[in-house]
Amino acid sequence: MKGFIFDLDGTIYVDDEMIEGAADAIHRLKSRGDRVIFLTNKSIARRTDYVKKLNMLGVDTTLDEVISSNFITAKYLKNSMKPGDAAYVIGEEPLFDELAEENIHIAKDPHLASYVVIGWDRKFDYNKLNIAFQAWRNGAKIIATNPDRTCPVKEGELPDCGAMIGAIEGATGETVTMIIGKPSHLMASYVLDQVLRLPAENVYMVGDRLETDIRMGNEAGMNSVLVLTGITDSSMLERTVDRPKYTLSSVKDIDQIV
Repeated sequence: MKGFIFDLDGTIYVDDEMIEGAADAIHRLKSRGDRVIFLTNKSIARRTDYVKKLNMLGVDTTLDEVISSNFITAKYLKNSMKPGDAAYVIGEEPLFDELAEENIHIAKDPHLASYVVIGWDRKFDYNKLNIAFQAWRNGAKIIATNPDRTCPVKEGELPDCGAMIGAIEGATGETVTMIIGKPSHLMASYVLDQVLRLPAENVYMVGDRLETDIRMGNEAGMNSVLVLTGITDSSMLERTVDRPKYTLSSVKDIDQIV
């Protein structure tokens, strides 16, 4: 049995359009008995939203097959927070929902927060930047859901959580080191040990982004597979330090390597 971890945006679909052949490729893998997991850094949707979307696009998916950066962030906080700790959250409603499912105490006053959790927020502004900065000055630890600078859409790209991290680092003068999503070892370990329960050498990490998908696959000892349907093009591949083990034009060609 082999395991396959698929990124979503730019790998399986772009916006609401399925990448040609992706659904059939996933069906073939599942039909032969391989394990398939979908792993996304995107923090502006719930896991249930991804399940609904994948099924609508023709990919039979259950909730236990979808892991998000929000989900892993909630798991991390549940294991790290001490009694009396609270997290101030800057992000959209799905992030709040995932944290609530793990009973994470949400601070309404940033001055009382032990942690500031940053997720992609399409209404991020100077006021929210200042809140994060003042909480940090008061001793709060900053945690970000994911490092993606942009998110691929049909029209091109949109600024993602990485842009918010950049603003916060510019204000604090310190690097945000606790970033939960890909390529973090926290996310890789959870999927390998708790979900797939397979050795890394039997697992394929398939994605479109070099600095997240491919880097995580390489660092965790998985077989990294780059697809050229999203952020990365062939010219970027030529100058990267995060080199994939395999490169495919699309996920539809996954049979070429396994």
